[in-house]
Amino acid sequence: MLQFEELKLSTEALFPQLKEIGEALGLDKARAEVAELESQAALQGFWDDLANSQQVLQRTRQLKDKIEAYESLYREYEDVVGLIEIADEESDESVYPELSESAQKFAAELDAMKLSTLLSGEYDAKNAILTFHAGAGGTEAQDWAEMLYRMYTRWAERHSCKVKVLDYLDGEEAGLKSASILVEGVNAYGYLKSEVGVHRLVRISPFDASGRRHTSFASLEVMPEIDDDAKIDIRPEDLKIDTYRSSGAGGQHVNKTESAIRITHIPSGIIVACQNERSQHQNKEVAMRMLRSKLVEIQQREHLDKIEDIKGVQKEIGWGSQIRSYVFMPYTLVKDHRTGFENGNINAVMDGDLDGFINAYLKAMSLGQIENK
Repeated sequence: MLQFEELKLSTEALFPQLKEIGEALGLDKARAEVAELESQAALQGFWDDLANSQQVLQRTRQLKDKIEAYESLYREYEDVVGLIEIADEESDESVYPELSESAQKFAAELDAMKLSTLLSGEYDAKNAILTFHAGAGGTEAQDWAEMLYRMYTRWAERHSCKVKVLDYLDGEEAGLKSASILVEGVNAYGYLKSEVGVHRLVRISPFDASGRRHTSFASLEVMPEIDDDAKIDIRPEDLKIDTYRSSGAGGQHVNKTESAIRITHIPSGIIVACQNERSQHQNKEVAMRMLRSKLVEIQQREHLDKIEDIKGVQKEIGWGSQIRSYVFMPYTLVKDHRTGFENGNINAVMDGDLDGFINAYLKAMSLGQIENK
């Protein structure tokens, strides 16, 4: 039947892309690395070094997930083509809508996997540390920063990523002044690196009794979580370490002791903080990891040879520097100013539906339309 033949041809036309993705993923190399890692895990004394064993297990899991994802997609292709052939032979038109939907689902998953092959940067596979800052404007901006905080938390949940709060500073009346979270998941940094920058909100303010329209700004920093053994020299004399009492959404332990840690890297002026671990020592470890991650991320982005060259300069969180605008009034639209991608369903976006923006950025970056920073 013609409709089945057309559906089969359109699906089979995607097979070359499927093969190219398999080659790009380096599956043979990945299988060999899994075998090597599993042999390490079988050695006596493997668990004596807990930190190393955890890294080996995490890497093994990541590689296995990548292999299984591709093999699952390949099986899906074979199943769709096979079922189309059977339906065609039996001239069973009743199953065409279901098969057409399956073919569209495969095509969408193929496109998503194709994008994942673009994540070949040195740190793309790492977890991501997200830091939110409210711009000028008091309560308005602080409320907007909290809305972004919720949006990215929802995105993480949609992608089966774990979210851990590292630092949280409440706003004066509502929202937050600043916050940091760790997003743990495969390629978390690779996807979320596209979100760094200033985000602009236009809406009727719920805090304005006159019901006037307000424009608010908040910024997002994104950096990869760098291992403690990363080759980066941070001298103790370059650090200013302060302790303070925790505040914000941190559970029962908050406000009981001065366990929160703030570290200033004097040469660069970069400041990091952590408050949500159980002890001052743990908070210091996490804060140092955040500092190391920030220094490495800037060093890579600016192509610097020495950490001494890094300066913690930030764009002004205001007009002219935004990467994306979120308009609630007089119409609803979210527009990325770098790629031109738009989504009119602002409620879905605020609930974590960001894949369209992220995918558009990755595509533009692969075509050289956006500099890979």
